[in-house]
Amino acid sequence: MAATKQTIVLPQSNRVRLVVASSVMLTFISFWRAAAIVLNDLGSSAFYAGGLAEEAVGKAAPWFILGVMVFAYAVRAVYVESCSMFTRGGVYRIVKEALGGTFAKVSVSALMFDYVLTGPISGVSAGQYIIGMFNDVAAYSAVKFHWAIVPHLRPDYSSAAIAILITIYFWWQNTKGIEESSEKALNIMKVTTVMVVILLGWGIFTVIHRGAELPPLPIPSNLHFSPDALGFLKGTKFASSLGLLGVLMAFGHSVLAMSGEESLAQVNREIEHPKLKNLKRAALVIAVYSFMFTGICSLLAVMIIPDAVRVHVYRDNLIAGMAMHMVGPELLRIFFRGFVVLVGFLILGGAVNTAIVGSTGVLMRVAEDGVLTDWFRKPQRKYGTSYRIINLVAGIQLFVIVVTHGNVLAIGEAYAFGVIWSFTFNALAMLVLRWKFRGERGAKVPLNVRIGKTEIPLGLISVFLVLLSTAIVNLFTKSVATISGVIFAAAFFIVFTLSERDNKKRHDLSTRQMREHFQLEHQDTVGRDALEIRPGAVVVTMRDSATPFALKWALTHTNTDEQDLVVLAARMMGVGGPEYVSASEQLFSEHEQMLFTKAVSVAESFGKHISLLVVPAGDIFAALVQTANSLDAAAVISGLSSKLTAEEQAYHVGQAWEALPEPKRQFTFYVIKPDGESLSFHIGPHAPAIRPDEVQLVHRLWLNLRRAPGMHDLHHSDIVTYALTRMAAEFARDKQETLKGLQHCIDEINTRRGLGNSRYEEMDDAGPGYSVRAPQRGLEKKDANSNSNVVNKS
Repeated sequence: MAATKQTIVLPQSNRVRLVVASSVMLTFISFWRAAAIVLNDLGSSAFYAGGLAEEAVGKAAPWFILGVMVFAYAVRAVYVESCSMFTRGGVYRIVKEALGGTFAKVSVSALMFDYVLTGPISGVSAGQYIIGMFNDVAAYSAVKFHWAIVPHLRPDYSSAAIAILITIYFWWQNTKGIEESSEKALNIMKVTTVMVVILLGWGIFTVIHRGAELPPLPIPSNLHFSPDALGFLKGTKFASSLGLLGVLMAFGHSVLAMSGEESLAQVNREIEHPKLKNLKRAALVIAVYSFMFTGICSLLAVMIIPDAVRVHVYRDNLIAGMAMHMVGPELLRIFFRGFVVLVGFLILGGAVNTAIVGSTGVLMRVAEDGVLTDWFRKPQRKYGTSYRIINLVAGIQLFVIVVTHGNVLAIGEAYAFGVIWSFTFNALAMLVLRWKFRGERGAKVPLNVRIGKTEIPLGLISVFLVLLSTAIVNLFTKSVATISGVIFAAAFFIVFTLSERDNKKRHDLSTRQMREHFQLEHQDTVGRDALEIRPGAVVVTMRDSATPFALKWALTHTNTDEQDLVVLAARMMGVGGPEYVSASEQLFSEHEQMLFTKAVSVAESFGKHISLLVVPAGDIFAALVQTANSLDAAAVISGLSSKLTAEEQAYHVGQAWEALPEPKRQFTFYVIKPDGESLSFHIGPHAPAIRPDEVQLVHRLWLNLRRAPGMHDLHHSDIVTYALTRMAAEFARDKQETLKGLQHCIDEINTRRGLGNSRYEEMDDAGPGYSVRAPQRGLEKKDANSNSNVVNKS
């Protein structure tokens, strides 16, 4: 019997297709910038670690600071190995992979204690340097010039007030979304390096000139613990016969000098190719710099500052004390101290910002895994930032400052709790992963002994045992840290656990609702084939469902039959988030659901078709430009930012475009104001505006040169090419002379500025990567056969 063919027509799905990318759009930085970011955190401890350690263990403290700096490189090797296994090789990711979600929540709770206290201790320390200089200058003026009109300020309360102001400032900056930049961190470290070189050079000269002696060796007989440093052991017989355990205790009291390792893991995903090689370079730079700055400066401080005032007066601003006790004129020392205070304020203030950014990033990373509810992730209506998490972090930091009254010793003691336990959990997890995953790694902690087919990681085991023993000793010798740290970690763990349970219920409901309304498709990368769109599409960014004016403007001025329109929603990933997000980890919040629903509703009201795209992003401008380039888009449309002007938005887009690898497509960037007015910016290289007299000059040269033999085929463009090539050669040979001549030419042109001069009608010097054009009412289309822009007016 012949088979009959039957055509089955499936009912058309009423779900809208939504493509979700898995690869995160990132910006990439050099290993120098990565090292600068970490050193802004790690370097800040140099301003207070030495004084706090000596207060606890005595004059031998610098040797333990040096030991901590050497050991920090071993701990950093653990983080490098973790980053070679996972791009986001931080504590949370590694512990969760090796020990499970419960241990991960415990470890991240300890890490949060570290981050939360970094802000207060850095802010208060910055205040100590400022108040200390203010009081000393006032005293100097009273003695030298008999000016006694400035009162002496109390260092503790005054420093606490300054720390509160610094914290509030950076809270507001982060609420507005002014992000930490690698350029800013690099500039701070350049200034800091100048100070360090002067400090080391002048300090070594002072030591040689005075014939100062080294601090006592770090042996049990030279250790003199303060009552507070003994913690729960105070008053016991055990405390009087510590022996080698006392050395471990002293090491534990110096461990607060070791921080910033988690920042290295967080910044790893943004390090440029070759990633692992550059990560190792950054780790080496950090090790050398921190050893010289924190380690050697702590050693010199004990040798330079007299015993009578070192701890009593300069405990919280040790480097300022070094500046005041160098050999040389008093006025010169005062000026150098002012420089030290300026640098200290920059790096310590930056550490406060790093603490807020890092804490927010850790909590955002936890939220990305569904541990925190959508309530924490809800963006601020005006600025679009995770303001509730920022408020929580800043609120805790302000609470710590107020409760401790600006006592650096109390904050520092508690701070060491989070540092040592987060490192311990990370080392334990990496040790477990050595047996759990036996595959090849890009990097390993050194000292691995192979017996037959079994490899014994002696180096990793040694690092873990040192961390664990130090952490256990700190539990008994740091009573403030133990009590406050356990309470804090337990509170965060409870919040994480309860929130995760509630979030799982909400996530299951949200997933069902998303599947009912949208056809979710996960793609590894963004491309035209995935979205099924044609070249020359229009990309529209959408952030807030309540203000879709950019989408409405785009729909008004786009014929979707001829030009595809893609609505882009960027899912901002926290600091240290993943470079790749699997489909199982794509959590849709209520905010995103409302956003996509609104976009579809607006498009349907115009009777036009749109494509929906979600991209995880580390930087919104990088994500926007990378997506536009991947989709071969002709135009990108965005609403006016609440925190940036249209020109500033275009500048950042232009910077992101410049950072793209070749090949990269030029496009027009539109910024739409709420009233419907638009500004367009050409992204990419653009033809400069040329004055008529300059065109005449080229033409006269062409006429004269064509008379020469063999120049009959000469074109005007050949003259321009030759002139530019010759200028480039002159610039390579003598930069200063070329710049001098160019400046002379600019000065002559500026004298001829005036209205009606077409050269200045277009602002082609507005910034890298873009030029500004006048407000338009329609989309610009590039004529393929010319360099002119054709404007279609509505």
